[in-house]
Amino acid sequence: MSGDPLVSLDGVEVHFEESQGLLEFGDPDVVRAVDGVSLEIEENDVVAFVGESGCGKTTLGKTAIGLQRPTGGSVRYRGQDVWDAKDGRGDVDIPHDEIRRSLQIIHQDPGSALNPNRRVMKILEAPLKRWQSGMSAGDRRREVLSMLERVGMTPPEDYAGRYPHQLSGGEQQRVALVRALLMDPDLILADEAISALDVSLRVEMMDLLLELQSQFDTSFVFVSHDLSNARYLAAHAGGRIGVMYLGRLVEIGPAERIINDPKHPYTKVLRWATPDLHGDTDAAEPPVRTIDVPDPKDPPSGCRFHTRCPEAREACRRADPERVAVGERHEAACFREGDDQEYWSSPSLTDESESADTASTD
Repeated sequence: MSGDPLVSLDGVEVHFEESQGLLEFGDPDVVRAVDGVSLEIEENDVVAFVGESGCGKTTLGKTAIGLQRPTGGSVRYRGQDVWDAKDGRGDVDIPHDEIRRSLQIIHQDPGSALNPNRRVMKILEAPLKRWQSGMSAGDRRREVLSMLERVGMTPPEDYAGRYPHQLSGGEQQRVALVRALLMDPDLILADEAISALDVSLRVEMMDLLLELQSQFDTSFVFVSHDLSNARYLAAHAGGRIGVMYLGRLVEIGPAERIINDPKHPYTKVLRWATPDLHGDTDAAEPPVRTIDVPDPKDPPSGCRFHTRCPEAREACRRADPERVAVGERHEAACFREGDDQEYWSSPSLTDESESADTASTD
């Protein structure tokens, strides 16, 4: 990876106001789905976002491909601000139509993303008609059949004549993948693209995604709640795993570094909670003080993980650590990875909570 980034996010925020009932007054609650995330995605890159439900990983992925407008910060494609291009502001070097074609998505539920009233051939011809208007009908058909065969749907003529409801979940996902690739994109967001598949099909689908990523020189952003899936995808592509917690990207780095040498305490929790990954530890209890996740409408002050972190100190309650380099292409947002004297000299919140528990028992 070299040169300018394909997509860059700078201080991106996505805040949603919760709708209020007719009898409710005052300011609406604000959910900080993504809160100050900066990230660069390179050419032929693979980044897998992981985290608990509601951590903001899907929102961040959709923001990266221009499907979600940020409420703060900027998103750039090859240096062009995506939303300036969309709104026609300033000097636009890359038209928004070209940006939309270059940034694609594969949804978690492909069945809902495919027109149930059109056969597979018609569904897949649509992007070719739109973006390669000079292609003849015969060439379009040959291109579609060739792509179906490349993703293992043989004989392709049979599948091309079916409707989406006549396909299995895995076959629908392959059609959605083909449709995205026919746009000749630079980046594809795969939003929980394998979570609905049977376990026996997941590795097969991941191998297919990796094979096509290599063949088409396409960057991928994967969203997954399963750290073992993220590891498989990122490790085999030489990519990175990004760990999300309450709207923040708290750690990002090469797959094996994240798994074998996690630096953020929350990453250690995810690793412990993934049976395939924590067989080498004797810890019977999770490395966390409480399993309760704070309300995203009212996140904790300072480091958002401090209310659950067994390593938290008073400094973590007062300030939110920035991500710092902890290795090659590896960053973590934790005071323990720096020389911040305030952290090391401040009292432990674990001792404080234990004292409170003892007092309440007495």
